[in-house]
Amino acid sequence: MSDNKVLEIKNLKSHFFTAKGEVPAVDGVSITVPQGKIIGIVGESGCGKSMTAMSVMGLLRHPGKIVDGTITLNGRDITHLSKKELSQVRGNEISMIFQEPMTSLNPVYQVGRQVREAILLHQKMSKEEAKQKVIDIFREVGIPEPEKRYYSYPHQLSGGLRQRVMIGMAMVCKPKVMIADEPTTALDVTIEAQILRLMRRLCDEQGTSIILITHNMGVVAELCDYVYVMYAGKVMEQAETFELFENTQHPYTRGLLKSIPKLDSKEERLYTIEGVVPNLLHLPKGCNFCNRCELAEKICFEKKPCLYQTSEGHGVRCFQYEQEVQLDGI
Repeated sequence: MSDNKVLEIKNLKSHFFTAKGEVPAVDGVSITVPQGKIIGIVGESGCGKSMTAMSVMGLLRHPGKIVDGTITLNGRDITHLSKKELSQVRGNEISMIFQEPMTSLNPVYQVGRQVREAILLHQKMSKEEAKQKVIDIFREVGIPEPEKRYYSYPHQLSGGLRQRVMIGMAMVCKPKVMIADEPTTALDVTIEAQILRLMRRLCDEQGTSIILITHNMGVVAELCDYVYVMYAGKVMEQAETFELFENTQHPYTRGLLKSIPKLDSKEERLYTIEGVVPNLLHLPKGCNFCNRCELAEKICFEKKPCLYQTSEGHGVRCFQYEQEVQLDGI
C-alpha cells in the first residue's frame, strides 16, 4: 500500500471488563489507511469490526477500555486524548457514519440544523454561513431540493435520504478519514448502489480515506482498495482486494466467499461455515477459528498462529504459512 498513511492502528486491544470476566473484543488489530483509499473490514457479526471503529473514534464506554496499542491520525497519537481533545478531532479530522441513521439523528430537530451544529462546533462562521454550507453539502451528496430538505425532520425522509444526510454530516468539515459502519444496511439495492457510488466519488474527488465496515463481500469487491478479514477480535487475512479474491488463503476467508450466492450455481443449498463465532469469554486455546476450520490440525488447537506475510501486502494468520515472514505476535 501507499506510504502516505493518514491513519495507522497498531496492535490495538480493546477489552470489556465484565462480572463474568475480561472480554477481548479487539485483540491486537493493526490497520493502515493510506490517503484517498477505501479500506474494507469484513467478517461475521461479533467479530470486532464495529468495536475497532468505536475504539478509533474514542466512543468506547464503560466497561470497555483500550488496554494496548496506538492509534495515529495525521502523525498524531490520539489513543488516550481527553474528552475535550477528542471532541475537536471527531467530526473535524475523522468522522463516522453509523449503521442506522434513524437512531443516529435526533428525531425532534430538523436535519439541517443538526448538520449545522457540527459546522459551528468546529469552524468559525455565522449561523447563516453554516446554513448555506449545509445546503451546499446536501446538494453535493445528491439530496433533491436541499433548501427544502434542510427543514425536514428525520421521520419525513426516506432511508436513503437519511443516510445521505449522515454522509453529509460526516463530510461537511472535510475530514481526512471517514468510517462507514454498514452504511447500506436496510436500503434497497438501487439506493445501496447510489450510496456506494457517492462514497467512491467523495474519496476520489476530495482525497478522503474511507474505512468501510461490512459483511457484504460483493460490496467489498466493488468498492474497496484493500481488505482486512476479522474473526473473533483478530485480523485473519489482509490483502489488496484483487489479490484477496484471486488468491484467497485463509480457510475463513474462503468460507465467506463460498457463502456468496451465485447465479450460475447448481447447488440447492448455500454453503455455510459450520458452527458459530466463539464466545469471547471462552476462546479456544489455539487458533480462534480452529473449531470451525475444515483444515484444522493438532497444532491449530494448541497454539495461536501469528500473522504471516505470504507475498507483498498479503498477510495470513494460519499455520499453513508459518514458514513465511512473521508480521506480528499472537
